[in-house]
Amino acid sequence: MKKPNLIYVFADQWRKHALGFMKEDPVITPNIDKFANENVVVENAISVCPLCSPHRASLITGKYPITTGVFTNCKVGLDIELNPDEDSIGNVLKNNGYQTGYIGKWHLDNPEVNISENPISGAKAWDAYTPPGPRRQGFDFWYSYGTDNNHLNPHYWTDTHEQIKINKWSVEHETDVAIDFIKNADKDKSFALFVSYNPPHSPYDLVPEKYKQMYEDMDYEFRPNVITGKVRPHTHPYVEMSDEELRKDQKNYFAEVSGIDENFGRLLDAIKSMNLEEDTIIVLSADHGDMLGSHGLMAKHVWYEESIGIPFVIGWKGKMKPTKNDVIIDSADQMPTLLGMMDISIPDSVEGTNKSKQLMTSCDNEEDYTVIGCYPGAYEAVCEFRKQGLDNTAYGWRGIRTKKYTYVIHKGYAPECKTERLLYDLKEDPYQMKPVIIDEVNKDEKIKRYEEIIKRHLKNTNDPFIV
Repeated sequence: MKKPNLIYVFADQWRKHALGFMKEDPVITPNIDKFANENVVVENAISVCPLCSPHRASLITGKYPITTGVFTNCKVGLDIELNPDEDSIGNVLKNNGYQTGYIGKWHLDNPEVNISENPISGAKAWDAYTPPGPRRQGFDFWYSYGTDNNHLNPHYWTDTHEQIKINKWSVEHETDVAIDFIKNADKDKSFALFVSYNPPHSPYDLVPEKYKQMYEDMDYEFRPNVITGKVRPHTHPYVEMSDEELRKDQKNYFAEVSGIDENFGRLLDAIKSMNLEEDTIIVLSADHGDMLGSHGLMAKHVWYEESIGIPFVIGWKGKMKPTKNDVIIDSADQMPTLLGMMDISIPDSVEGTNKSKQLMTSCDNEEDYTVIGCYPGAYEAVCEFRKQGLDNTAYGWRGIRTKKYTYVIHKGYAPECKTERLLYDLKEDPYQMKPVIIDEVNKDEKIKRYEEIIKRHLKNTNDPFIV
């Protein structure tokens, strides 16, 4: 019997709150809302390391970031990239006879400027051209780039160093390419296509005016945990930001999401017109979220829900009943879960858990949890740790996210930082504004259990973080 097709669409820096049906952010997403209403919404989809490259490495390999070696973004100054010999989902699907394709942002290769000051491909800053071969992780059709945030004038590479420059919003163009791939696929073989949109990643204003106009006159309240005046982008110093400036950023972010919605709708229409709905698993997700002013922060890399919580809506017409499912699916769980649904053997190298049974039957598991964390990855921070003879990956923060709690052990991003332990009750305090500071681990059985789970995970993944 022919295996199901797979279309996996994911956006960069898209938090789960920015979906119309969630009724959290005031976003307009009619196509996504309809898709969610007819399929399975995973309410606890978690980015285990809320940063682009670490999540992507986990998604592709089913392993945790520290194991893949991609503990931070593939960036200038640090020679970090995904091992080309991984048993990745692309390699597994290709070996099972699938036509494989990847479109859009990749961000799993060492930036070319780390190797040559003037790359022949024209790649600049963190960007990279991925040539045909093992570094493409089994994806045969390739229309991609490393990382670049010029959404309105994107560029791509196929099978040569020649850069293809496009004068169209990246989401719209990549959807065009995706539809062409599906139309041209061999009808006698199954296909697997990954489409990676860069928006709603900053800069937020690089979005067509027609989407901005949808929000021009919209009035809405900030989330209760938003702090304005001064905000901190990622791990950088605080910068001045007025309410008006933040609202402008948020509206542009929402506009980007509405643009994704329209183009995702186009993709769904194409699948329907080709009578592929019953033969195709469709996933809509993201690599991590965006704080957008919550807790006085922008971007990601922190343990708050706005950063780690990602959309995950999955559909397979005739095979999955519409429902909201509170199973926890983390970055490393996605590969084995998809392979499980497709009835394909899961490689022994995979560390995540196959949650396909929970998705297909909606069975519950109250003990569900995932271990989350981030590592000091700024070039200057890494240099400082190494100068002192310290392993930077032994610092940062680690934690556990259950259905009800988030518990975090934070050592900080500099050697002199003191360790703090924080507990958040997500049911009683959904905006995480009232953390309980834990001074003594042994006073609370729940905290003792969380510490043991984190220790076990650290041991299993050879994570040098010391609890």
